[in-house]
Amino acid sequence: MNNGVEMPLLGYGVFQVSPEETERCVTDAISVGYRLIDTAQAYYNEEGVGNAIAKSNVPRNELFLTTKVWITNAGEEKASASIDESLRKLRTDYIDLLLIHQPFGDYYGTYRAMEKALKAGKVRAIGVSNFYPDRLVDIAENMEVKPAVDQLQTNVFRQQWDAEAEAKKYETHIMAWGPIAQGNQDLYNNETILSMASKYGKSAAQVALRYLTQRGIIAIPKSSHKERMEQNIDIFDFSLTQDEMDAIRPLDQPAGLKWSHRDPELVRFLLNYDKNNRPK
Repeated sequence: MNNGVEMPLLGYGVFQVSPEETERCVTDAISVGYRLIDTAQAYYNEEGVGNAIAKSNVPRNELFLTTKVWITNAGEEKASASIDESLRKLRTDYIDLLLIHQPFGDYYGTYRAMEKALKAGKVRAIGVSNFYPDRLVDIAENMEVKPAVDQLQTNVFRQQWDAEAEAKKYETHIMAWGPIAQGNQDLYNNETILSMASKYGKSAAQVALRYLTQRGIIAIPKSSHKERMEQNIDIFDFSLTQDEMDAIRPLDQPAGLKWSHRDPELVRFLLNYDKNNRPK
């Protein structure tokens, strides 16, 4: 990353993994070889991640742990307290990568708290999530520490070329959430992807993940099934040709307003997410 810290190019994400299932899933993920684990305060499963890591035989310094500060903890004081709470739940002395989860609320105050946590050794790198290019430029130009990562929805249908172009100016890496299109059947029915899958003896998901990682994009696929975890990580024994990379690029689709972070309805949904979804 832009501060010299190294992180895995492929990891395991726990979005929508229930708190009850998280410890098992992360334990399985570590056992099949994942070393990057991505969670968030708003996933309500940091404790499960922490339990799995604490019980793992893998040394902490061989694992790379990412979490994110949620909107309700925005602002310097609340964000600072929430970072300490995440450290407690994750049962660790430091977080490898800490992100602002959404570009709403007092995210400037949140970022200042993260910069202080970085200087204090509580985190090793900081960045943002769901910051479109304009928001990324805004925070990168106005804060002391340039974001190491911008986590965005990125897959063969949302390729984020414009975001990547701006991120490179700050040596910020794109990190893909939804890297296999969140189960979109168009991925598994696409002739371009399927022809490559057949050629290499891989699945459509493996080709999609290889496409991202070959571009240098960090990917964090999620699955609750160990067999699928094994499949998702098994992408480093083949490479797509430049012609194949070029053939996938036209699959990119224009981003619509629906479920865009510029959609007022989505903003309202996110602002009330914690109130409506926090486990009782």
